[in-house]
Amino acid sequence: MEDDTLAQIKSVIDSLQSPIADHQILLSLLCRPLDYIGLLPPQCRQFNLEPLQGSRVLDIAKTFPPLQRVLIEHVLPTWSTVLVDEGHLPLVDQYFCPDTFSFALSAAGDVVLCAYSTLLSSVLTEESIRLLAKLSTQYPIDRLHTAAFASNDLSARKSVRWDDFPLKAANAVGTRDLPPELELATYFNGFSSGTERLIFTLSRSPSQDRITSVTQLLMKLVNVGVFPSSSFLPQSQPSFFRSTLATIRVKFRQDDDHSYSKFWTNTLISLPSTVAQQTIFASLCSSLAQLPSNLGVTAQDRGVVVQESLLLHAMFGTLQPKSDVWNEVLGVMLSRDWKESHARIFVSWAAGAKTGPMNSEALQALLSRTLEMWCAPEHVKHSLLSRHYYVTSLLLLIVSYFPGQSECVVSTALSPSFVTAIGQYISHLDNNIRRCGMLAAEARTWISEIGMEKADGKPWARDLRALCSARDVDFDPYTGDELEPATEESTPTEEIITAGVLDEASVATGYDSDDSLTGYASPTSSRSASPTPSELDEMEKDPTLRVGVKKIPRPVYLAQLGEMVRNARVKPGEESQEADKIEMALNVAEELIRKKSDYGTELEENAANLVYGFTSLNDNFELDCFENNRQRTVNALVACCPRVSAACIIEEFFSNQYSTEQRFVILNALVFGARELAPLNNQRTAFPSKTLPPALHQKYLTADGQANGTVQGLLEGVTRAAIDRGKEATADKVPEFVRERQLRIRISPKVAESSSLPGQTSQPHRTAFIDVAAEYFIMPFINRFWAFLRDEQTREERTAHRDALYRYHGAGTGLVLNPVVLSQFMGSLALLVHAAQNAPQWLSIIAPGALELAVALGTRPISRAVSDDTGSTGLTGEARGKEASVLTAALELSLIVLDGCLELDGGRSLGLEHTALLLGAGEWAGKIFELLEKGTLVEGGGGVHEVRLRRAAAGVLLKVDELTSKWRRSMVDVR
Repeated sequence: MEDDTLAQIKSVIDSLQSPIADHQILLSLLCRPLDYIGLLPPQCRQFNLEPLQGSRVLDIAKTFPPLQRVLIEHVLPTWSTVLVDEGHLPLVDQYFCPDTFSFALSAAGDVVLCAYSTLLSSVLTEESIRLLAKLSTQYPIDRLHTAAFASNDLSARKSVRWDDFPLKAANAVGTRDLPPELELATYFNGFSSGTERLIFTLSRSPSQDRITSVTQLLMKLVNVGVFPSSSFLPQSQPSFFRSTLATIRVKFRQDDDHSYSKFWTNTLISLPSTVAQQTIFASLCSSLAQLPSNLGVTAQDRGVVVQESLLLHAMFGTLQPKSDVWNEVLGVMLSRDWKESHARIFVSWAAGAKTGPMNSEALQALLSRTLEMWCAPEHVKHSLLSRHYYVTSLLLLIVSYFPGQSECVVSTALSPSFVTAIGQYISHLDNNIRRCGMLAAEARTWISEIGMEKADGKPWARDLRALCSARDVDFDPYTGDELEPATEESTPTEEIITAGVLDEASVATGYDSDDSLTGYASPTSSRSASPTPSELDEMEKDPTLRVGVKKIPRPVYLAQLGEMVRNARVKPGEESQEADKIEMALNVAEELIRKKSDYGTELEENAANLVYGFTSLNDNFELDCFENNRQRTVNALVACCPRVSAACIIEEFFSNQYSTEQRFVILNALVFGARELAPLNNQRTAFPSKTLPPALHQKYLTADGQANGTVQGLLEGVTRAAIDRGKEATADKVPEFVRERQLRIRISPKVAESSSLPGQTSQPHRTAFIDVAAEYFIMPFINRFWAFLRDEQTREERTAHRDALYRYHGAGTGLVLNPVVLSQFMGSLALLVHAAQNAPQWLSIIAPGALELAVALGTRPISRAVSDDTGSTGLTGEARGKEASVLTAALELSLIVLDGCLELDGGRSLGLEHTALLLGAGEWAGKIFELLEKGTLVEGGGGVHEVRLRRAAAGVLLKVDELTSKWRRSMVDVR
């Protein structure tokens, strides 16, 4: 009987493939198979004139694909217009996408499974695309799962049918115009929602076969990229958790018997691929709720952290070192860049996420792996600042969950790798990364109160300490309705976590705040209270307390000022006045020097003596404003007497007796002295504060008080302007005339200077920086460096045969060739070169000399201590072992030189007269940029240099290309 039925089906197929003369005959043929399997719509039964005969169940998987194929290839191309006009097109659709009245029938599911395979294996037409779009909305994935596993076939055959189900229906359409239902994001977002509904349905009666079927589906979704690991996605990018996470959260809260949670956990653990597990976990982590502040300490912030950790616990189960997903989860936690808020969620999850007692075993294992990552030399040297913040916060948060004297914390604090890593962090060139090491050192010694004072003005360190003073896991989950958002946003973080709040938390949770990073409270002292500052001032002014104390006279001559700082010896019995003499000298030095600059030759006669005296001063008495007053004094010497002071101060810079701090004072004096001497029309970009009134200009001149930070800030602004500078459309087309016009403008103001108003005295002529830049500032600086480098390398060669302990190293700490000082030296030189751009000697002497220095320091080994360092993992070849700060400074100096050449004469003199130097700079920058693009790590390349190095290399490449494109035909490479 079954063979007879199959013969009748074959007869229908043959008739459909042959020309059909009448519309009624077509309808009769279409109704027969549908009526036999029970899918014929009631309104179409009148057309079924010759029903199929037989009583056996028809195998839809075998008989319907040929029917569907003949409809796609023969019937619809011919009869679609007639069927639409007559209103009978739904009868054909019933062969692919049965209507809603047939949705629950098992035959409908079998027809849909066949339809997907048939449509995607045939040549796609407009009708095929229309049917695919209809299927994607009316028959979601959970319905198809029911169809695949509803038959009485063997379990293996069901699994094969399910595994063969085509997932990427949208991709099969190719470049055709997609209907909205088949657009990538819409299709897969709907598919993701159907997958979640399927998991919820199967979790009510779980079995291993059902778990396996879901793992097969999740593996397919992973392979097509529905689990992205980025939280910043366009709407056109599908994301599983973006579509389903809100629903998952609601169902977890309603999951009283934990069946839904257990099904998720068992499914994710059962994934056969480690990569798939990590992909899903990373996508979930990137979809977690974002805190307004990563280190926020409000009850709402901490409740959100607990809520998200509960979500991870519900999906992946309890985090245990011996669990199936331990290594996969830790691989995602420690190998990817997350925010500090993620570190809080991970630690709360590891601690148990309020689902039971504290999970000390997981915390200890996580601490061990995190400490290994934090102490790794490669991480300290090359990781970006954001990663340093994440790993450091993860480490300190884990430590804060243990009592202070626990064996785990003590062994961590005393481990040799931890102690060594702290030294590597503190020696890092980036202040922010050094602070990460200091925070860990404070956690090691449990003196966070002292650290609070040290980190004044450092928001990240302050907020992390406040965060670690309490544990997130001790707070209640935030549901979005129960807790009110914080309204007092301006309240400092330290004031939020008061002692009373911590005491209440201790009583409620059994958690001792002394076990966190909070410093111990000092016991009440029996001593009398110390005097207040106002009381000390009154005591200082009391004449009865100063009997016999000799008052330090205010100096009125520069010779007296020099005597006070260079010969600070006092008479026997007056040793206590030494500090008073130095303090008096610092307080009056700048005012006296500027006053004497306009009178006679007194300043020129004493300038050298004052330079030696003030640059060699040390703050032995911890005087107020010592650094600021000394810096302003040396700045005034360079600005008021540049011809004498600049030569002296440059010579002193290369003396080995000075510390790094004193060398920074020298470099800043050169930069700020040049800044003061530079004409206003040349300082539009470099020194915008000169357009302000003198008082404000002086305020911003010494802003920040940190020499290193001020020069680097100016340099960053200048290099950014050099990269972004575009050519003007008119005057810059003839650079020679522009420069000539600028020089004429410098000469013309003589008429204006002589026409003073009645009652005014003419001001004495002040030296302009472009008049002294080459002879007294830049070229002596460059030439003296070459001589110093030659002497240092000669000394190293003379001791190269000795043991390592007795060799001379020119790049030692505090010396000129140390990366910290060397990068500051090149940064200061770059600012001097930029300020002297209109000097007559700039194109012929300054530019090639500075560029040659930059290329040499960026490519050649300057010390055996650097060139022999076999442990470097940075750039290879000529730049092997170079610190990122040195490379960045050399590239920025080159960038400023090239930008100035292009602005003055279009690069003609540099390109035609120094071709080899120009091409060498281009090759050097190109090699560095190429290696950086390949992911090569640079020594000290993390932190502040994470962007500047790449930007400077790209800027040099662009400038060299722009210059060579102008003069390539006239260039002669003489190498």
